[in-house]
Amino acid sequence: MEKALEAHKSEYKSQPDVIFSAPARIHLLGEHAWYFKDKTISMGVNLPVYIAISLRNDSSVNFYFPQLNERKKTLIQNLRFKKEDRWANGIKSVLYAFISEEKTCSGMDITVYSDILPNAGFGITTAIQAASAGAFRALFAPDLTDRQLISFIDRGNHNFLNTITYYSDIYTAVYSKKNSCLLINHNNSEVEYLPFVFPGTKIILTDAQVPRISVWKEDTLWKPDYACLLGDLKISRNGIIMYDDSDTEINEILSAVKNEDYRRRLLCIIKEQHLLVDACESLKNENFAGFARSVNKSHELLRDLFSISCPEIDWIVKRVQENDFLAGRPATACSRITGKGFGRCTYTMIPEAEVENYKNKLLEYEKIFGFHPSVYEVETADGLTRVM
Repeated sequence: MEKALEAHKSEYKSQPDVIFSAPARIHLLGEHAWYFKDKTISMGVNLPVYIAISLRNDSSVNFYFPQLNERKKTLIQNLRFKKEDRWANGIKSVLYAFISEEKTCSGMDITVYSDILPNAGFGITTAIQAASAGAFRALFAPDLTDRQLISFIDRGNHNFLNTITYYSDIYTAVYSKKNSCLLINHNNSEVEYLPFVFPGTKIILTDAQVPRISVWKEDTLWKPDYACLLGDLKISRNGIIMYDDSDTEINEILSAVKNEDYRRRLLCIIKEQHLLVDACESLKNENFAGFARSVNKSHELLRDLFSISCPEIDWIVKRVQENDFLAGRPATACSRITGKGFGRCTYTMIPEAEVENYKNKLLEYEKIFGFHPSVYEVETADGLTRVM
């Protein structure tokens, strides 16, 4: 926070009126199933984005991102999406939503401070939006609830950015708590906290630096017909809505999908939701081996059925998993691709004593593939917070 404060004062020669933070995030399981009203498990981590704001006496809005050494500007009455404004468009989208709801907003000097850049794949863009929304609420609409704040971000996404809203991203940025994961039910928007308390276990995020190349567009899977098919497979078991685990029933329902690639991906969503249910029980019982087993199997599904991994990511994940598998003992580590996929990022959970071994493996990775990975040791973190 101090660096964000100093950057703001240096740029604008003024003390900020507010500073808010929001965390980066990782999706642990289920992030490709939100369209089908399924569940996700996500976690906020301590790679924070800070938004510092000073009010102005005119209608000018100035943006500064010191890590990129970039400055953008606009006027309150002339908010427009500009491709070249990149990261600033997310802030403008939230401001647009406030204004469209007839909230009186003045000009501002805004500083974005984040050691992790938006293209890293850990939800930084959403964290920028969430921290901005928190700051705008404090300045212009203090009576807004968190749910209303989330609806403003959603409105900005749809009406200003012309994009869809990944609610698991926003909920994680707003609601995260230290030592917890979020179980988000996309059927009813309920959020449940699951304990994440595994002493001696380290969480490591790895940006494999593989160029993101989408081999297929995920939204081609988002069809009402497919949602209806998966809905036909949902049952209630012990009060939990989940998918039927009968292979016969699954095969019969999915036989209506003529495209083999789509059928495999829908099967992946079904199978991963089974793993997610198991992972929830493992987290509640503080059973790391059970949780790790679900995570490792999830990566196999995303690799083999959903087709979003790549050789570089698979190499990293295999280095984490192989010792446990070869020894045939309960899992002591897990690793999985995270986010939208098609390369780039993994999360890994390993015993603290194995951290240096993991980093040494990444030296091999660089020699083999030629990409220099970025590695972050992280902890669980609180969500949207006012820090000044």
